Amino acid sequence: MLITLTQLLQVMPGARLRAGIFLTALNAAFLRYQIDNPKRTAAFLAQVGHESGELRYVRELGSDAYLSKYDTGALAARLGNTPDADGDGQQYRGRGLIQITGRHNYLACSQALFGDDRLLREPMLLEQPQWAAESAAWFWQSNGLNELADRDQFNTITRRINGGLNGLDDRLRLWARAKAVLCTG
Repeated sequence: MLITLTQLLQVMPGARLRAGIFLTALNAAFLRYQIDNPKRTAAFLAQVGHESGELRYVRELGSDAYLSKYDTGALAARLGNTPDADGDGQQYRGRGLIQITGRHNYLACSQALFGDDRLLREPMLLEQPQWAAESAAWFWQSNGLNELADRDQFNTITRRINGGLNGLDDRLRLWARAKAVLCTG
């Protein structure tokens, strides 16, 4: 299912000029990762809309102190970052429209998108519209979120993306808007 610029702006009015920058990349990602019906597209846009601040952010915000949680400790280890305070938490911070985070996720995403490990060397590629959208759609498909969207299991989708229900009210508002725009008969 392809969307128009008008539809994207109706779902994410805060995107403004950035919507046009992402439209082609989103539509290409929808085709490649079978985000191909109104329910899937609406749920995807709602989640991506929240994670990216309506397409405003393709890199996780936060100071070095905030991002240090990805550098050492249990979370860093779970994400595949080294146990040393060497800055890999900042290097592999959340990027893309769904905020791919951690060395393990960057490597898996890189292998899926490029067939190699280039995202480990060039993590900022995920800040470019094409790869920001592709990485989000890859994450979506590889975590079984199309099937959950087909069954309207939005809270489960949120947990798989975020680990909890952080920002649920905003996600639900975006989802309602996306369904109103895309799921009309």
